[in-house]
Amino acid sequence: MRSHRLGPSTRSGAVSAFLFALGWLLFFTALQWSVVRYRIPIVATLTAATAALALWQWLGWRVRLTRPAVAVMLAGSALATLAVPLFSYLAPTGIALATTLLVVAPLVAAVLLCTNGPRAAWAAGIVAVTGYAACAAIAVVSSPRPRIDVWVTLQQAADGLARGENFYAMNWTGSPGIQDAFTYLPWTAVLLAPGRWLFGDVRWALAFWTLVAVAGVWLLARSPARRHTGSGAQPGWGWTAAAVTALLVFAPGTLTQLDQAWTEPLLLAGIIGWAVLVQRDRAWWAVIPLALACASKQHLALLLPVLLLWRPFGWKRSIATGALTGILIAPWFLASPPDFVHDTISLLVGFHPIKFANTLYLLALNTFGVTLPLAVTGIAVLGTLAAVCWTVWRRQPPLADVLRWLALVLLVANLVNKQAFYNQFWLVGALVVVSLGVAELTRNTPDTGSASDAGSAPADTDGRAPARLGGPS
Repeated sequence: MRSHRLGPSTRSGAVSAFLFALGWLLFFTALQWSVVRYRIPIVATLTAATAALALWQWLGWRVRLTRPAVAVMLAGSALATLAVPLFSYLAPTGIALATTLLVVAPLVAAVLLCTNGPRAAWAAGIVAVTGYAACAAIAVVSSPRPRIDVWVTLQQAADGLARGENFYAMNWTGSPGIQDAFTYLPWTAVLLAPGRWLFGDVRWALAFWTLVAVAGVWLLARSPARRHTGSGAQPGWGWTAAAVTALLVFAPGTLTQLDQAWTEPLLLAGIIGWAVLVQRDRAWWAVIPLALACASKQHLALLLPVLLLWRPFGWKRSIATGALTGILIAPWFLASPPDFVHDTISLLVGFHPIKFANTLYLLALNTFGVTLPLAVTGIAVLGTLAAVCWTVWRRQPPLADVLRWLALVLLVANLVNKQAFYNQFWLVGALVVVSLGVAELTRNTPDTGSASDAGSAPADTDGRAPARLGGPS
């Protein structure tokens, strides 16, 4: 009998995949545990994840998704749903149904992703999408009025928008937190309002934008196949897209994210839309989804300096993105500059630290009684941004690496913040997982002499550099 020995490249790929799976599980399990509680081990886990991502990017480690790694992550996510405290306002029947779904669906997807053949991969994708949609429906129906100011402000801002009112000048009725401010940029309200207008709850729109992001994952997987192979289907693209989809929608804490109306899925959809268009050499069109995302939440402005120095997008398009963002928010600013500045800037800068934010800022405050000055946190964020900008300018990395560099900038900004929670960290983890779908399909794959089907797990490739997409701006 012929023995099949694993070569060094295959062994190292398996090790890196396992380490990523372990890190992913620790990161998201800690996040699920973090909702409404502060713990030093959570801060330590998030800090270690930041260091690991920085080393991964700086040293250029190769990480790829494999069947065993994906199975471990999905099984671990199901276990976390059962074993780790999960915060929600769902009724008992709703929480029982949702948690059962979030245990069974990831396990079914894992089994399908470990099965050969394109049908199994497509079935895994369908299980992931339908499972998420069902969980979203359960969350909205079972928790019709979550006691969180985010949901209250989004609901009432949508009502005000329908009446033609300036929601930056509104006061909220029944909010358990902020009473007189809309702390997001205006396009969060605009893009989520249809969920309220059509179905009575903005969370339907958040579920919709999550599925838009999932569609973008499949486009990111499919586009390079058409570009780099004559058959129009590079081996493994369907499997990779299904795996990334399942990891994205079944990450630990998904139910809490749905219940609380946290808006990061909207931002993810915008960034993925940008990535899809850049990947397809439509970089000028990519300005639109990126500007919509930047006009929805303030901290995405941190990403523009990085993209300005990345030639496939470049300084002209980055400036155009900033200009379009300004145009998009101008009507609300011009309607009442004092209200706009108060709600979106000064209130947040002067807001007190939230006691269950698992960040280094709260670690210094809670453990050592030290309030980190703005200069210290600013140096951490701006120093990271400068280092990332320099590295991107020097290396001109492929799209997948750029997504991870953007994730690192956001992760450091979260880690030194006084009010960063599950949702902000979730966006970081989502960008990293999405980047792996892109990375698998932008490498130059050697001709093996046989065509694998689109649903098979991608075979390991050689160590050559990834293909770079796009041209100078």
